[in-house]
Amino acid sequence: MALKIREKMVPMPEQNPEVRRYNFDEVPLGYTEEMAMEEANRCLQCKKPTCIEGCPVGVNIKVFIKYIKEGDFEAAIRKIKETNSLPAITGRVCPQETQCQGRCVLGKRFEPCAIGRLERFVADWEREKGNLEIEEIKEKTGMCVAVIGSGPAGLTVAGDLIKLGHDVTIFEALHKPGGVLIYGIPEFRLPKEIVEHEVNYLRRLGVEIRTDEVIGKTLTIEEMLKEEGYDAVFIGTGAGAPRFLNVPGENLNGVYSANEYLTRCNLMKAYQFPESLTPIKTGKRVAIIGGGNVAMDAARTALRLGAQESIIIYRRAREQMPAREEEIHHAEEEGVIFKYLTNPVKFIGNERREVVAMECIEMELGEPDESGRRRPMPVEGSEFLVDVDTVVIAIGNYPNPLIPNTTPGLEVTRWGTIKVDETTGATSIKGVYAGGDVVTGAATVISAMGAGKRAAKAIHNYLIEKKEGI
Repeated sequence: MALKIREKMVPMPEQNPEVRRYNFDEVPLGYTEEMAMEEANRCLQCKKPTCIEGCPVGVNIKVFIKYIKEGDFEAAIRKIKETNSLPAITGRVCPQETQCQGRCVLGKRFEPCAIGRLERFVADWEREKGNLEIEEIKEKTGMCVAVIGSGPAGLTVAGDLIKLGHDVTIFEALHKPGGVLIYGIPEFRLPKEIVEHEVNYLRRLGVEIRTDEVIGKTLTIEEMLKEEGYDAVFIGTGAGAPRFLNVPGENLNGVYSANEYLTRCNLMKAYQFPESLTPIKTGKRVAIIGGGNVAMDAARTALRLGAQESIIIYRRAREQMPAREEEIHHAEEEGVIFKYLTNPVKFIGNERREVVAMECIEMELGEPDESGRRRPMPVEGSEFLVDVDTVVIAIGNYPNPLIPNTTPGLEVTRWGTIKVDETTGATSIKGVYAGGDVVTGAATVISAMGAGKRAAKAIHNYLIEKKEGI
């Protein structure tokens, strides 16, 4: 008799929207052991698990879910950590629906297996049990690597190389390590204690972390290689420079880039002001320009800061939004207002140069552009005003040009991203590698980790050859 398969995922408990919109506590509450085992029972244990093909770091999904099904959570987390050193993070912020879960065979008939929720479960189980084992470190090679940036790419490179016996130092420009994980993603999506836990684990492995080090100012890559004794350098500085609309009034008080708005809240804890030392303007009517995950983060943060209305202004239709469906759904539940096919053309200020309104124009969709989405076109004569007292621009980022400008011979693209060999992450300078958003532009945490793993393997091979004089 065939086993009846549950058609839908086991629901994950969440905070009530009417409660959570007023706090910064994590929204999804996680699976219990019973829920996790029930969901694991949905996995078909395919002979050819196509879900693995969708994972940028190649987690053996079939096997770790089998261990959960059997109740062996320790074996499950060990299996994940063979290839993914940050499962508590990726289990929360990965776009599983377009990666591993998007390839799930079960998803052809029913809802796919909840791979991300199960990954999060075993990572949280390990942390809560407090039985974290220090992985084996191979014999020291005597080789030293500098990792610039402590975001997902940098953390991955550092973790992989320290375990292979190389000495690793991470250089971080901010006063706390974690990169976009610590300054960009809100507490209600990724609690900072989880990032700190992962960073502290790297310290226990032996990774040195130096904060407040702005490479290109305090030290250059050339100095690292020629004077500081580093045998290789990895650049993982991300894409932290904000893009703007370049329309009149964008420099008015109350108009933020999403980078500044979220960094003030996430890293500087502005929502705790005056207990924290960083203030932020809490508007009553806040407009967020953009349709990605960062826009959703800013819109939901605005509500938690006391906004009466938080409005997403997006120039395309809902089906073209690049944000994860889960993030859009959570924003809608919490009361975020969505204005589609709308684009701002001017911001209007008062005599104190504070933003008080914006002039928008209606858009219509034309032929597809290079992204494959239908191009938004302005509707002539459709301009209208929207009253606002705070605006957050969340239309993308690009890499900071400081390192390319201070590193002779480092080749970059016309977009300011670093040119690399796609397989190895090698740049135009021998011994210097790069990966993550500084190469691709703003992308996902897991894709940056995948680039970090590829680069770590290439750096290891380079160091061994260098040591042996090959």
